[in-house]
Amino acid sequence: MRRFGLGILAIGLAVAAFVAFRFVYGWTEAGPAPRDISVIVPEGATVADAAVLLKQAGVVRSADAFLTRTKVFGRGRSIKAGEFLIPKGASNSAIFSILQGGKTLTRLVTIPEGMPSILVHERLMANDQLTGDVAVPPEGSVLPDSYAFDKGESRAVVLKRMQDAMTRALDKLWAERAPNTVAKSPKEAIILASIVEKETGVPGERPMVAGVYGNRLKSGMMLQADPTIIYPITKGKPLGRRIKKSEIAAVNGYNTYAMTGLPKGPIANPGRLSILAVLHPADTNALYFVADGKGGHIFADTLEQHNQNVRKWFEIRRARGEI
Repeated sequence: MRRFGLGILAIGLAVAAFVAFRFVYGWTEAGPAPRDISVIVPEGATVADAAVLLKQAGVVRSADAFLTRTKVFGRGRSIKAGEFLIPKGASNSAIFSILQGGKTLTRLVTIPEGMPSILVHERLMANDQLTGDVAVPPEGSVLPDSYAFDKGESRAVVLKRMQDAMTRALDKLWAERAPNTVAKSPKEAIILASIVEKETGVPGERPMVAGVYGNRLKSGMMLQADPTIIYPITKGKPLGRRIKKSEIAAVNGYNTYAMTGLPKGPIANPGRLSILAVLHPADTNALYFVADGKGGHIFADTLEQHNQNVRKWFEIRRARGEI
């Protein structure tokens, strides 16, 4: 009888040891995730909530077992909210570490310099990882940049982040403006910067282009910027054809071929460098510029010099078979 009792005890101890081993081993053994899987832990979620989400995602075998092990091995430590990438085969221990302090997935929406607001709106609406509706933002209110967002975040919140960034950047740049800028207000700075942005894609030219337009404004000349003809027609989208004579003559508050001074509003969302160029323009006497055939422009102080440069540009275009 004594031997039988000892045998039962031995079996019980062996079972207990096996259960304990399995409990400990289950904390570090490879998990069931067949591939890298993203899991979203919402704000305010508890470890118990996360355990259920992890089980639903297929990265832990049992929500209850994961929760129990975190209480023993996790020592009551809290977890973060966000979207996390759980690696293929991640153990309970590794998953808990990720939820505690791992980097959340970074999702970006990028607004290029010079993108008009109608295209900003289309880009936000086309992103299926954002939620909710949003109106087309006022032109010039968005700072071009790459913005991180969480999956499921509202478009309105992301747009506000873009607009707040523009407000902060403009406030700082305006406070540090040079005395030779022609902009009389932050609004004028954005309007002129949007034209500079659309007129040249060469960063080093922006202060010079801003200087030319500043000289024109000070002398009462028309700016004659082609992008201001296009904006009222397409709201900043590519025209896709040549500009018509009737469009060059159109009076609409934007077309700088039919008016002196600045347009009534921006024609795009300018980037920091274009705003900076307007607020720190080049010290120049130039009043004209035309394409140089190499992706940039050549500048001139007088109409005679400009006409010579235009003839050279037309010769380049003829040689290319463009006209």
